[in-house]
Amino acid sequence: MSDSTDQPRRAWRNFYGRRHGKTLRDSQRGYLDQDLARLSPGPVDWDDNPDRQPLDLDARFGNGREIWLEIGFGGGEHMVHQASLNPDAAIIGCEPFINGVAMLLGKIRAAGVDNVAVHPGDARDLFDVLPAASLSRAFLLYPDPWPKKKHHRRRFVTPEHLDPLARAMKPGAILRVATDIPDYVRQALIEVPRAGFDWLAERPADWRTPWDDWISTRYEQKALREGRTPHYLTFRRR
Repeated sequence: MSDSTDQPRRAWRNFYGRRHGKTLRDSQRGYLDQDLARLSPGPVDWDDNPDRQPLDLDARFGNGREIWLEIGFGGGEHMVHQASLNPDAAIIGCEPFINGVAMLLGKIRAAGVDNVAVHPGDARDLFDVLPAASLSRAFLLYPDPWPKKKHHRRRFVTPEHLDPLARAMKPGAILRVATDIPDYVRQALIEVPRAGFDWLAERPADWRTPWDDWISTRYEQKALREGRTPHYLTFRRR
């Protein structure tokens, strides 16, 4: 029997990684119950947007505002830092790990920033509904390294993720990647340019020195304690 619906089929996507960790504190559950819905960037999930209509970012954030994206914001300290420094930009954070989402919501309350939105799920679902050429900046900071060679295809720096990210970024938009894993650097320097980006480094200091507006995250502090060297890669969308 044929399928007569005109709606696109829900994408089948393997998800690797954790969605839940330690039991949330009562305060964190309160953040999720009280704040998460109003901080949505718009209808992203398939149940809310089955025909995958693009988000109306002007209606959500205001006409002409730059839209930035942080992919996998961890505990949220960098995202809130950037939102505080750049009140004229709107920053969407994407993170499937609900404990990290709860941590971010607490930081948003404490900082009082109002130029943020949160998608508590897979970045690929968000890419489905981001308008083309809508992002001015994106951050990929200490992503899951998937160190085993057989798992390298699960890394973010693969065409499955980079191609839709590139579609959503404006020409000239900046992508920042921070990692302490040398092989992740290797793969990023191969795959990100293939997706339509130029690496902007001209000398070693350009990938060894943090960005001027950088705040060291808890993941970076762990890497430094364990003797690993951070790398800071800057790419520009062609």
